[in-house]
Amino acid sequence: MGEREQRERITHFLLSRNTLDRENMPQTPPFAVMFDSNGYNRPLYQSKEDNCEGLYYHDNNLLSGSLEALIQHLVPSIDYYPDRTYIFTFLLSSRLFLHPFELMAKVCHLCVEHQRLSDPSLDKSQIRKIAPKILQLLTEWTETFPYDFRDERMMRNLKDLTHRIASGEETYRKTVHQMIQGLIRKLATLGQYEEVLAKINATSTDRLTVLKSKPQSIQRDIITICSDPYTLAQQLTHIELERLNYIGPEEFVQAFLQKDPLDNDKNCYDEPKKTRNLEAYVEWFNRLSYLVATEICMPVKKKHRARMIEYFIDVARECFNIGNFNSLMAIISGMNMSPVSRLKKTWTKVKTAKFDVLEHQMDPSSNFYNYRTALRAAAQRSLTAQSSREKMVIPFFSLFIKDIYFLNEGCANRLPNGHINFEKFWELAKQVSEFMIWKQVECPFEKERKTLQYLLTVPVFSEDALYLASYESEGPENNTEKDRWKSLRSNFLGRA
Repeated sequence: MGEREQRERITHFLLSRNTLDRENMPQTPPFAVMFDSNGYNRPLYQSKEDNCEGLYYHDNNLLSGSLEALIQHLVPSIDYYPDRTYIFTFLLSSRLFLHPFELMAKVCHLCVEHQRLSDPSLDKSQIRKIAPKILQLLTEWTETFPYDFRDERMMRNLKDLTHRIASGEETYRKTVHQMIQGLIRKLATLGQYEEVLAKINATSTDRLTVLKSKPQSIQRDIITICSDPYTLAQQLTHIELERLNYIGPEEFVQAFLQKDPLDNDKNCYDEPKKTRNLEAYVEWFNRLSYLVATEICMPVKKKHRARMIEYFIDVARECFNIGNFNSLMAIISGMNMSPVSRLKKTWTKVKTAKFDVLEHQMDPSSNFYNYRTALRAAAQRSLTAQSSREKMVIPFFSLFIKDIYFLNEGCANRLPNGHINFEKFWELAKQVSEFMIWKQVECPFEKERKTLQYLLTVPVFSEDALYLASYESEGPENNTEKDRWKSLRSNFLGRA
């Protein structure tokens, strides 16, 4: 994909965000102006760039640069403001080379030193020329990467720099107050979300344990809670979008952090990787797969199991129609788990034509060619859609992560001359920004609290419990299965 298209995708994401009131703030022109027929129109913005050493361009495209030069390129001056796609790309990728708080400290230092903000005799007219640009940069950072500011060192630097700018200017004080209050609200919301996740995880129980101790407490199944497959697909979409919404763009980079070869001191991230929300989303996929398998394996009667399979096939089809590919794949994965797929007598009672179509769509052959084609169509529809319903794109998340992983592994972060390989990071930013657009879509469906509660909290079988339930429903077919069944019955039920 060309850099022009990459920048268009990133710009679309940046312009799609709800931002603070930016009156009197410098604005990047619309992307139609940002790109000429040859790609990125560098001279439109980079008035200082021709004299900036350490950056390498080809056909007006920034391909590489030293870390220090890239940091300099981020910092505005009286006659220069960095392009928004560059801001997003560099803030996203820079954490591979230094901590966000270290970058913030360098940015603050450059702003203070270059603009003489620490000079008490500085003419206020000079402050008025540079202040809106610095505040705009800080606004971009706090809105797009708010989780960086959970670090108290980031907040200290932010408050110190904004205090220097805003002192004595009511307009700037108002802007700073809006920025910091918006940031505090986002971080508070994140804290509440993490508390909810912790409570859900703390109460998760293996379903077989509950069955043994309180056999009447979970006699309900998903169909008794929500008999309409379309409604269940809608509720799954609610959960998907809520979980997606809390994933910060930086988590995709932090998931693959490694030691920078030019960092002689220590790894950029000796502390635990900050990917909790990304991990929580992957855990949700696994839970949904196990929930599907549990609901299918639990019924004693074959016709009830067949009915449950057909129900989930219909749910999966509705997920596909909505554009919720992650729930779709989780459901297919659950139905393809060995304890379910071995129920041959049950499957003979199932009308599998619709399931075959769905499996074809999600066929992993040729690097998921069929799925990627459907995803591209959904993404294209989303770009021009007017309603939230048509904008819906929830990708198969594990494959999305895999694509980013291979992009990261397949291209070096640094070139042989020590420069940062910025061409790689344009592509990374394009992929992440597209995802960030999708996760911002507001779910148009009504919430069914009872169904949501069931999906999120009902106990599910472990893998061993699934096998035991499967063997109890349809007996083992060979000696290996018989031995395993005997062992499971002894461990779970206390009998051979």
